[in-house]
Amino acid sequence: MTNEEKLRTAGTHTLSLDGQGKLRLTGVVDVTGFDEAQVTLETTRGMLAVKGEGLHVERLSLENGELTLSGEVRAMEYDENMMTRGGILARFFG
Repeated sequence: MTNEEKLRTAGTHTLSLDGQGKLRLTGVVDVTGFDEAQVTLETTRGMLAVKGEGLHVERLSLENGELTLSGEVRAMEYDENMMTRGGILARFFG
């Protein structure tokens, strides 16, 4: 089993936002796109888009499933399929 497969089956995913300036994530499987306005990534809980201004990837370790972003974080949005699979967001918005 590859590290990526282990992360997907482990299901551990956390978010920690310090103010609006630094976002730390675990459970990151892949980064599918990034620029100063948006970072799109695959987590063990689904696709996640982080939107803001001046976003910068400070640290990325796909082996450990960790990502640290700096910049002004304005929004974080999971793919709507995440909500229909019975994830935690479905409990809030379902």
